[in-house]
Amino acid sequence: MKSAYERAMERFGQTEPPRKLTDEQRAELATITEKFKAKIAEREIFLNGLMTKAIQEGRYGEFEELKVQLVREKAGLEADCEAEKEKIWQSKA
Repeated sequence: MKSAYERAMERFGQTEPPRKLTDEQRAELATITEKFKAKIAEREIFLNGLMTKAIQEGRYGEFEELKVQLVREKAGLEADCEAEKEKIWQSKA
């Protein structure tokens, strides 16, 4: 009979247990996360300011473009964050 752990690993398609993180790795991952949170917040503040100004001036088309730009930039920064985290995972494997 299989343990709950073995059944869970099969469900996720894994055969080996997850790697453990060192304190150094955790610190590196936290640093990366915080760096990208700051970048995202910076872009949100900047673009939200532009969107507010566009609405106030009645430029609704520009508002929509800025909204799409914000979503695109946020997704790109999140992807960059995950890529940097993955490098840490791969280099420490």
